Amino acid sequence: MSGMEILRHIVVFIHLIGFAVLFGAWLVEAVARRMRFTPLMNWGLLIAGVAGIVLAAPFGVSYELNYAKIGVKLVVLLVIGALLGIGMGRQRKNGSVPPALFWSVGVLTLLNAGIAVLWR
Repeated sequence: MSGMEILRHIVVFIHLIGFAVLFGAWLVEAVARRMRFTPLMNWGLLIAGVAGIVLAAPFGVSYELNYAKIGVKLVVLLVIGALLGIGMGRQRKNGSVPPALFWSVGVLTLLNAGIAVLWR
């Protein structure tokens, strides 16, 4: 395994950690029936997003990158970020996140993971 392949695997690992942090923090709130957003969710989104952008760079790969898949995942990530931002604002104002925003973040996070695994 070349050095670039090892680096790419490390970035994939970091990307998965970002997903786990985002979804795990969301799941904790869902199970507790609190329906609120936490700063940890933002950190998970940031980690997954930055690592995802690094993975989209075509350095050191011997195959074609799927730019349609990358674009869809980026759009979903941006929507999740927008929903977190809107929800955090409403949470500061009203003390809670509207259920539609809360559940949308969880569903879209799982959708993004599903796209990563199932779209070839």
